[in-house]
Amino acid sequence: MAQPAAQNSTIRNVLLAGILLMLAGDFLFALNDAMGKWLVASFSVGQVVMIRSIGAFFVLGPMIAHQGPGKLFRMERPELQLLRVVMTTLDTGLFYAAVIYLPLADVMSFYMAGPIYVAALSHLLLGEKVGWRRWMAILVGFCGVLIMLKPSSAAFSLSSMFALAGSIAFAFAIILNRRLRGTSDTSLVTWQTIGTLLVGAVLTTSTWQTPSSLDFGAMLLLGIVSCGAHLMITRALKLAPASTLAPLHYSLLLWAVIFGLVFFGDAPGPRILIGSAIVVLAGLFIFHRQKVVDTVLPENVPKGVN
Repeated sequence: MAQPAAQNSTIRNVLLAGILLMLAGDFLFALNDAMGKWLVASFSVGQVVMIRSIGAFFVLGPMIAHQGPGKLFRMERPELQLLRVVMTTLDTGLFYAAVIYLPLADVMSFYMAGPIYVAALSHLLLGEKVGWRRWMAILVGFCGVLIMLKPSSAAFSLSSMFALAGSIAFAFAIILNRRLRGTSDTSLVTWQTIGTLLVGAVLTTSTWQTPSSLDFGAMLLLGIVSCGAHLMITRALKLAPASTLAPLHYSLLLWAVIFGLVFFGDAPGPRILIGSAIVVLAGLFIFHRQKVVDTVLPENVPKGVN
């Protein structure tokens, strides 16, 4: 009797650790996004992305050394690796371009539709079976996105399109993550960080502004925070089932609202609140149905060190 009780206690503790790591990682991601919005108000997106990528190597450096640098070049499907780097770079650049003009919660609401895009793309690109209930949820989720986007000549904005395109790139990156399961997290994150570093450097050639020591340190810290959050989420997914953790990722939206109000005085309007509520409910239903039919869950992994 004592042994099963101890085993159950261990399982509960591991599950709790996974939940806490997921919540902590989401908090750090939201903090990273708020810091990014503050920085792109004064510096170009390219410069922020470039220095942020350098900061990420404070975390990645020891991991690369432990794994062995040679393993970075022994990768599966190089063409998919390159496509993933392109998508994660687009994801990051478009996100920061959007938050220059849009409230943090508005942009994050578009990214909350990532799991809905993943469910649709999984059927089209991976051949995974999606039942009629999930297709209905996907269509409802798209309606929520349209409510947030409000595609009319009066309300349509380039920033909204940046957020929409970035969230679709994010979904493609998740699909590619699933195709590249055999590649270590260290290799995946390193190559995507190198990609954003190179693109940021190119974009910065004509827009460089010499930052103060505080601003430069904040941009480096941006990379460290994002990388730490990514590692927390990765570890959480190894400790607890994805079906348990995925709904917790929507706490990002709550933190985005709080940080937007506290640091920028931004409050989401009724259209964003209604649209994001529809998107979240549709996403939760998709996760529920995937659990019921016992298929592989589309990992609702937040933006990592993109």
